[in-house]
Amino acid sequence: MADRILKILFISTFAVMLGLGIISPLMPIYAQNMGATGIWLGLIFSGFSFSRFIFMPIVGKLSDHSGRKKYIVIGLFFSAVISILYTLAQSVYELVGVRVLHGVFSAMVLPIAMAYVGETSEDGSEGKSMGTYNISLFLGMASGPLLGGLINESFGINAVFYVMAALCTLSFFINLFFLPDVRQAVHHSDRKKIRFGKILSNRVVKALFIYRSLNALARGGLMAFLPIVAAQLNLNSIHIGLLVSVNVLLTAVLQRRFGILADRLNKYMMMITGSIAVSLALGLIPLCKEFYTLMILGAVIGLASAWSMPAATALNVKIGKQIGSMGATVGIFNTAQSIGMITAPLLSGLIMDMFGLKFIFFVSSGISIFGTILFYFLLKNIYGKRKNE
Repeated sequence: MADRILKILFISTFAVMLGLGIISPLMPIYAQNMGATGIWLGLIFSGFSFSRFIFMPIVGKLSDHSGRKKYIVIGLFFSAVISILYTLAQSVYELVGVRVLHGVFSAMVLPIAMAYVGETSEDGSEGKSMGTYNISLFLGMASGPLLGGLINESFGINAVFYVMAALCTLSFFINLFFLPDVRQAVHHSDRKKIRFGKILSNRVVKALFIYRSLNALARGGLMAFLPIVAAQLNLNSIHIGLLVSVNVLLTAVLQRRFGILADRLNKYMMMITGSIAVSLALGLIPLCKEFYTLMILGAVIGLASAWSMPAATALNVKIGKQIGSMGATVGIFNTAQSIGMITAPLLSGLIMDMFGLKFIFFVSSGISIFGTILFYFLLKNIYGKRKNE
């Protein structure tokens, strides 16, 4: 049953992330054509993350008690509808509204799917299971930008949103007809209610929350403003798609392999070393003057992210099992990411308007380094000397 759940969620999550990846590198340009300034670009990206931030822990907690499948199915259905609304937006204000709605229903899909996989993973193999599942996330995001660039060049921007709608619809039907109910799979329908306060009081949960939010804050400006860097170098949409894809593709390809290593090595140290490498690469982006140097730094970020992500998700799943509330724990973990993703585009847009584009990446690098140091000291006494925790 666990293997079937993983396979179905892998396919459907890949389809959803492919759809999101298709529009991600084109959204800044789409918004600028409507007259968006740096701060409005930030609001467009932050609106999506803000609504996810509000709804993810709520939906995660509800799914612990009433089942996960129905939330995924509802979220996918309305994500398909919202994909069409993008083509109907006539102003920056309407585009922000569509992004907020998209975030609401996105909160019902990916975090709950992650809870499915985490809850059904075997003890001691969380890294392998989450690494395998993470491939679908990153492979979709890696393939999407390149495909989006090709579709945009050939058929125009509206076709990109229609393809996203089709992918969400496909995923909706796959989950509706083939995905089993996790309550039946793992026999947790009679679990006791656990309050958020108890979950948040866990030291590891707090450390993971800080690590995830500050790293998302550091990297959040990359997706929103790297296309602007590329446009200033006179690169076309296919080049922009390649730049966004290269680091995500590397992350995807290495997820399972590094996930298996995360089951054997110290997850805490894997997270720290990966985060340091990302910090350094972010700080070097403004110094790039051509396509190939940007590609190299993108590859470094992808490799480092592949190293740290399975360790982070596996550690979060282990804590979720110990606490006994997987949906809420995963929801909190993903909420941390949303906090960073809400703040990052707004902060980056403000920095761009006040100091210039290159300072976005210098500040992001500093935030990432600070988050890594803080995480190190929070869990040093718990995981610092363990070999495989």
